[in-house]
Amino acid sequence: MATKPIIDVIIPAYNEEQSIGLVLDEIPKSWVRNVVVANNNSTDRTGEVAEEHGAIVVFQPEPGYGNACLKAMDFIAQQEVKPDIIVFLDGDHSDYPEQLPEVVKPILDNEADMVIGSRALGKSESGSLTPQQVFGNWLATRMLRLFYGVKFTDLGPFRAIRYESLLQLNMIDRNYGWTVEMQIKAVKQKLLSVEVPVNYRVRIGESKVSGTLKGTIGAGYKIILTLFKYL
Repeated sequence: MATKPIIDVIIPAYNEEQSIGLVLDEIPKSWVRNVVVANNNSTDRTGEVAEEHGAIVVFQPEPGYGNACLKAMDFIAQQEVKPDIIVFLDGDHSDYPEQLPEVVKPILDNEADMVIGSRALGKSESGSLTPQQVFGNWLATRMLRLFYGVKFTDLGPFRAIRYESLLQLNMIDRNYGWTVEMQIKAVKQKLLSVEVPVNYRVRIGESKVSGTLKGTIGAGYKIILTLFKYL
Protein backbone atom coordinates (compact mmCIF):
# COMPACT_ATOMS: atom_id res chain seq x y z
CA MET A 1 0.00 0.00 0.00
CA ALA A 2 1.47 3.28 -1.13
CA THR A 3 -0.13 5.44 1.57
CA LYS A 4 -0.48 4.71 5.25
CA PRO A 5 -3.28 2.18 5.59
CA ILE A 6 -6.32 2.72 7.78
CA ILE A 7 -6.49 -0.09 10.32
CA ASP A 8 -9.47 -0.66 12.61
CA VAL A 9 -9.43 -3.22 15.41
CA ILE A 10 -12.43 -5.30 16.53
CA ILE A 11 -12.49 -6.79 20.03
CA PRO A 12 -15.48 -8.93 21.06
CA ALA A 13 -15.75 -8.78 24.84
CA TYR A 14 -17.91 -10.46 27.44
CA ASN A 15 -17.16 -9.73 31.11
CA GLU A 16 -13.57 -8.65 30.49
CA GLU A 17 -13.52 -5.78 33.01
CA GLN A 18 -10.19 -6.90 34.49
CA SER A 19 -8.38 -7.32 31.18
CA ILE A 20 -9.83 -5.03 28.53
CA GLY A 21 -7.96 -1.93 29.71
CA LEU A 22 -4.62 -3.77 29.52
CA VAL A 23 -5.41 -4.98 26.01
CA LEU A 24 -6.34 -1.50 24.81
CA ASP A 25 -3.27 0.10 26.37
CA GLU A 26 -0.97 -2.35 24.58
CA ILE A 27 -2.35 -1.76 21.07
CA PRO A 28 0.20 0.33 19.09
CA LYS A 29 -1.77 3.58 18.78
CA SER A 30 0.17 4.94 15.81
CA TRP A 31 -0.92 1.94 13.74
CA VAL A 32 -4.65 2.08 14.43
CA ARG A 33 -7.50 4.47 13.65
CA ASN A 34 -10.32 3.03 15.76
CA VAL A 35 -10.63 0.20 18.24
CA VAL A 36 -14.20 -1.05 18.36
CA VAL A 37 -15.08 -3.11 21.43
CA ALA A 38 -18.28 -5.08 20.99
CA ASN A 39 -19.66 -5.36 24.52
CA ASN A 40 -21.45 -8.69 24.33
CA ASN A 41 -24.07 -8.15 27.05
CA SER A 42 -21.47 -8.02 29.83
CA THR A 43 -22.70 -7.91 33.41
CA ASP A 44 -19.61 -6.10 34.67
CA ARG A 45 -17.92 -2.79 33.72
CA THR A 46 -16.36 -4.02 30.47
CA GLY A 47 -17.97 -1.27 28.41
CA GLU A 48 -17.11 1.54 30.80
CA VAL A 49 -13.50 0.43 31.19
CA ALA A 50 -13.12 0.12 27.41
CA GLU A 51 -14.37 3.67 26.91
CA GLU A 52 -12.05 4.93 29.65
CA HIS A 53 -9.15 3.43 27.70
CA GLY A 54 -10.10 5.07 24.41
CA ALA A 55 -12.19 2.45 22.64
CA ILE A 56 -15.42 2.95 20.75
CA VAL A 57 -17.94 0.67 22.44
CA VAL A 58 -20.93 -0.87 20.68
CA PHE A 59 -23.45 -2.93 22.59
CA GLN A 60 -24.53 -6.37 21.39
CA PRO A 61 -27.17 -7.91 23.67
CA GLU A 62 -27.28 -11.20 21.74
CA PRO A 63 -24.64 -13.59 23.09
CA GLY A 64 -22.08 -15.11 20.74
CA TYR A 65 -18.60 -14.33 19.48
CA GLY A 66 -19.83 -13.98 15.91
CA ASN A 67 -22.70 -11.75 16.97
CA ALA A 68 -20.24 -9.41 18.65
CA CYS A 69 -17.97 -9.29 15.60
CA LEU A 70 -20.91 -8.63 13.28
CA LYS A 71 -22.10 -5.76 15.49
CA ALA A 72 -18.68 -4.13 15.34
CA MET A 73 -18.59 -4.63 11.57
CA ASP A 74 -21.97 -2.91 11.28
CA PHE A 75 -20.54 0.12 13.08
CA ILE A 76 -17.49 0.23 10.81
CA ALA A 77 -19.69 -0.06 7.70
CA GLN A 78 -21.43 3.16 8.74
CA GLN A 79 -18.21 5.17 8.76
CA GLU A 80 -17.76 7.58 5.86
CA VAL A 81 -14.15 6.51 5.37
CA LYS A 82 -13.77 2.76 5.39
CA PRO A 83 -10.66 1.01 6.71
CA ASP A 84 -8.15 -0.84 4.57
CA ILE A 85 -7.54 -3.59 7.13
CA ILE A 86 -9.50 -5.09 10.00
CA VAL A 87 -7.67 -6.73 12.90
CA PHE A 88 -9.50 -9.09 15.24
CA LEU A 89 -8.18 -9.45 18.78
CA ASP A 90 -9.47 -11.03 21.98
CA GLY A 91 -10.24 -8.98 25.06
CA ASP A 92 -8.89 -11.37 27.69
CA HIS A 93 -5.21 -10.32 27.45
CA SER A 94 -4.12 -13.74 26.17
CA ASP A 95 -2.89 -12.22 22.90
CA TYR A 96 -0.04 -9.73 22.64
CA PRO A 97 -1.54 -6.61 21.00
CA GLU A 98 1.95 -5.17 20.44
CA GLN A 99 2.42 -7.84 17.78
CA LEU A 100 -0.17 -6.14 15.57
CA PRO A 101 2.51 -4.77 13.17
CA GLU A 102 3.76 -8.32 12.63
CA VAL A 103 0.26 -9.60 11.95
CA VAL A 104 -0.58 -6.94 9.34
CA LYS A 105 2.85 -6.91 7.65
CA PRO A 106 2.09 -9.56 4.99
CA ILE A 107 -0.95 -7.53 3.91
CA LEU A 108 1.06 -4.31 3.81
CA ASP A 109 3.68 -6.10 1.72
CA ASN A 110 0.94 -7.30 -0.66
CA GLU A 111 1.78 -10.89 0.21
CA ALA A 112 -1.60 -11.78 1.72
CA ASP A 113 -5.28 -10.88 1.88
CA MET A 114 -5.71 -12.52 5.27
CA VAL A 115 -3.22 -13.28 8.04
CA ILE A 116 -3.82 -15.74 10.87
CA GLY A 117 -1.79 -15.24 14.02
CA SER A 118 -0.72 -18.78 14.81
CA ARG A 119 -0.22 -19.68 18.44
CA ALA A 120 1.10 -23.05 17.30
CA LEU A 121 4.00 -21.32 15.53
CA GLY A 122 4.65 -18.82 18.35
CA LYS A 123 5.55 -19.14 22.01
CA SER A 124 2.78 -20.05 24.40
CA GLU A 125 2.98 -19.79 28.16
CA SER A 126 2.50 -23.02 30.05
CA GLY A 127 -1.20 -23.45 30.73
CA SER A 128 -2.33 -20.78 28.28
CA LEU A 129 -3.83 -23.37 25.93
CA THR A 130 -5.94 -26.04 27.59
CA PRO A 131 -5.63 -29.66 26.42
CA GLN A 132 -9.04 -29.39 24.79
CA GLN A 133 -7.95 -26.27 22.89
CA VAL A 134 -4.79 -27.99 21.67
CA PHE A 135 -6.74 -31.05 20.55
CA GLY A 136 -9.53 -28.97 19.02
CA ASN A 137 -7.07 -26.92 16.96
CA TRP A 138 -5.25 -30.06 15.88
CA LEU A 139 -8.47 -31.73 14.76
CA ALA A 140 -9.93 -28.67 13.04
CA THR A 141 -6.76 -27.81 11.12
CA ARG A 142 -6.37 -31.41 9.96
CA MET A 143 -9.97 -31.43 8.78
CA LEU A 144 -9.37 -28.15 6.95
CA ARG A 145 -6.45 -29.76 5.16
CA LEU A 146 -8.37 -32.95 4.38
CA PHE A 147 -11.60 -31.31 3.19
CA TYR A 148 -10.36 -28.05 1.70
CA GLY A 149 -6.72 -28.73 0.82
CA VAL A 150 -5.31 -25.87 2.88
CA LYS A 151 -2.67 -25.98 5.57
CA PHE A 152 -3.37 -23.95 8.70
CA THR A 153 -1.86 -24.62 12.12
CA ASP A 154 -4.38 -22.64 14.18
CA LEU A 155 -7.83 -21.08 14.33
CA GLY A 156 -6.34 -18.24 16.36
CA PRO A 157 -8.49 -15.21 17.18
CA PHE A 158 -5.66 -12.71 16.50
CA ARG A 159 -5.94 -12.13 12.76
CA ALA A 160 -5.98 -9.45 10.09
CA ILE A 161 -7.84 -9.21 6.80
CA ARG A 162 -8.33 -6.64 4.06
CA TYR A 163 -11.64 -4.90 4.66
CA GLU A 164 -12.86 -5.55 1.11
CA SER A 165 -11.96 -9.22 1.49
CA LEU A 166 -13.86 -9.44 4.77
CA LEU A 167 -16.99 -8.04 3.15
CA GLN A 168 -16.55 -10.46 0.25
CA LEU A 169 -16.68 -13.39 2.69
CA ASN A 170 -20.23 -12.50 3.78
CA MET A 171 -19.68 -13.76 7.32
CA ILE A 172 -22.80 -15.13 8.99
CA ASP A 173 -21.77 -17.34 11.93
CA ARG A 174 -23.01 -15.98 15.24
CA ASN A 175 -20.96 -17.88 17.77
CA TYR A 176 -18.18 -20.47 17.93
CA GLY A 177 -17.84 -21.12 14.20
CA TRP A 178 -16.70 -17.60 13.30
CA THR A 179 -12.96 -18.20 12.95
CA VAL A 180 -13.21 -21.44 10.98
CA GLU A 181 -15.94 -19.98 8.75
CA MET A 182 -13.60 -17.14 7.84
CA GLN A 183 -10.77 -19.52 6.99
CA ILE A 184 -12.97 -21.85 4.93
CA LYS A 185 -14.54 -19.03 2.96
CA ALA A 186 -11.13 -17.46 2.34
CA VAL A 187 -9.99 -20.74 0.80
CA LYS A 188 -13.13 -21.17 -1.30
CA GLN A 189 -12.87 -17.59 -2.58
CA LYS A 190 -9.16 -18.04 -3.31
CA LEU A 191 -7.95 -15.33 -1.00
CA LEU A 192 -4.24 -15.42 -0.30
CA SER A 193 -3.88 -16.49 3.33
CA VAL A 194 -0.72 -16.83 5.40
CA GLU A 195 0.16 -17.44 9.03
CA VAL A 196 2.59 -15.57 11.25
CA PRO A 197 3.77 -16.69 14.70
CA VAL A 198 2.11 -14.95 17.64
CA ASN A 199 2.73 -15.45 21.32
CA TYR A 200 0.08 -16.44 23.82
CA ARG A 201 -0.25 -16.16 27.59
CA VAL A 202 -2.60 -17.28 30.32
CA ARG A 203 -5.77 -15.26 29.99
CA ILE A 204 -7.17 -13.08 32.77
CA GLY A 205 -10.30 -14.72 34.16
CA GLU A 206 -11.98 -17.95 33.12
CA SER A 207 -12.58 -18.74 29.48
CA LYS A 208 -16.25 -18.75 28.50
CA VAL A 209 -15.48 -21.51 26.00
CA SER A 210 -12.63 -23.78 27.09
CA GLY A 211 -13.19 -23.00 30.79
CA THR A 212 -16.47 -24.93 30.95
CA LEU A 213 -17.58 -28.36 29.77
CA LYS A 214 -20.64 -26.88 28.08
CA GLY A 215 -18.55 -24.27 26.27
CA THR A 216 -15.96 -26.82 25.15
CA ILE A 217 -18.57 -29.23 23.77
CA GLY A 218 -20.55 -26.42 22.15
CA ALA A 219 -17.51 -24.93 20.46
CA GLY A 220 -16.25 -28.28 19.24
CA TYR A 221 -19.63 -29.25 17.83
CA LYS A 222 -20.07 -25.91 16.04
CA ILE A 223 -16.58 -25.94 14.54
CA ILE A 224 -17.04 -29.45 13.16
CA LEU A 225 -20.52 -28.56 11.88
CA THR A 226 -19.08 -25.52 10.10
CA LEU A 227 -16.32 -27.61 8.53
CA PHE A 228 -18.95 -29.86 6.94
CA LYS A 229 -21.35 -27.03 6.09
CA TYR A 230 -19.27 -25.51 3.30
CA LEU A 231 -18.17 -28.73 1.55
